[in-house]
Amino acid sequence: MYHNGVYHMFYQYNPLGAVWGTGNLSWGHSVSRDLVNWDALDTALDPTAPFDYNGCWSGSATILPGGIPALLYTGRIQGDKEVQVQNVAFPKNPADPLLREWVKPAYNPVIPLPADVPGDNFRDPTTAWVGRDGLWRIAVAAKVGGPNGIASTLIYRSKDFRHWKRNALPLYTSRAAGMVECPDLFPVAEPGVEEGRLGYASGPASGAVRHVLKLSVMNTTQDYYAVGRYDDVADTFVPEVDVERNADDCRTWRRFDYGHVYASKSFFDSSKNRRVLWAWANESDSQDNDIARGWSGVQTVPRKVWLDQDGKQVRQWPIEEIETLRSKRVVGLLGAQVNAGGMNKIVGVGAQADVEAIFEIPSLEEAETFQPNWLLDPQKLCEENGASVPGRVGPFGLLVMASSNMQEHTAVFFRVFRHNHKYKVLMCTDLTRSTGRDNVYKPSYGGFVDIDIEQQGRSISLRTLIDHSVVESFGGG
Repeated sequence: MYHNGVYHMFYQYNPLGAVWGTGNLSWGHSVSRDLVNWDALDTALDPTAPFDYNGCWSGSATILPGGIPALLYTGRIQGDKEVQVQNVAFPKNPADPLLREWVKPAYNPVIPLPADVPGDNFRDPTTAWVGRDGLWRIAVAAKVGGPNGIASTLIYRSKDFRHWKRNALPLYTSRAAGMVECPDLFPVAEPGVEEGRLGYASGPASGAVRHVLKLSVMNTTQDYYAVGRYDDVADTFVPEVDVERNADDCRTWRRFDYGHVYASKSFFDSSKNRRVLWAWANESDSQDNDIARGWSGVQTVPRKVWLDQDGKQVRQWPIEEIETLRSKRVVGLLGAQVNAGGMNKIVGVGAQADVEAIFEIPSLEEAETFQPNWLLDPQKLCEENGASVPGRVGPFGLLVMASSNMQEHTAVFFRVFRHNHKYKVLMCTDLTRSTGRDNVYKPSYGGFVDIDIEQQGRSISLRTLIDHSVVESFGGG
């Protein structure tokens, strides 16, 4: 959250070790004035009360009237660690600019476990928003109707942020998804409209503003989102999806990231009138490596997100503050030609770099024919057509973190296919040769870049952020 000139980052944290341990998690707390340089503070929440004795799990921050922040979070109760409830906490001293100490009222939990939800399937309250009726609302992930129940995003309403009542209808359900986590609902301004007035999910006239609903699906460990319409009277969300996607199965929706991230979370940055997205990238090493290193899991670079001109998808880009990390320019290949099967070396990049490239393709005429079933599993397509497999238009891109003998490298690349007199662009990150070590998770990742490459002069841009063990790539802007 952004509060009185300071950004606050709260995160799942185990003070006793590098990995989850017994799950008795705390909330870590770090602060920043620019979203780039951070200082770690003492933990904000620790599992010390009967309502969170077995862990302070995920939740959200909300700024209440008068500028007082509140934390809503899931607690696992004493006596039965499978039972999840929703709790609230407030700053001990609201005048402290760093908000270093937090108080958990004795009246917790504010939302007990519903009778129709299994104990360990009720979690992750969202940032709250106010509807036009003046009531607070939050969304909470749940599986309704027993162990084989329906993945649901429940809505709770309150007039005082203490007493919450469940709405009769869920915000959204997906029978096929199993269990969803970490819901996130936020408004997006139509192209050309200022974002600043849309800090809360409802906005000034909810039906006239489009919203994004993001859900994290446990059985795929991926995040999915849809642009749609939120009705703040009925408190329901209706996704607007393409014909190849299923409105009732969130696993067919678009993804913020087609790589190794999960449990993303956004907040509204009132200082710059923008929506900022974070995501958790868990390391691919073994647990023994995590313990030896002393940490596991990082946050991605914060990204600004907004609605694309087509109204169907969200665009995202590293926040502008990331560019302050650029200390020197390494001049690369300006106007260079790369022949089929060839490579050009860029010297002096190192293990931390911000790479911007534009690839211009002489001709698209030779592009292979696209098979519609490929839309169902672009990751499999990237696995079967890695960076070393020649194609007619592609692969072309970057080989990053490469050893001098090229035995180790991470490939970020594109392929272009012909489809119904137009073209489909596949973007892949191939980790299979990212390390020579065994027992490391190193798959290929991939997704389709929704751009008209022909209209863009047969060119596509790529921005890749390299930071030691993390490579983040943005294709086509």
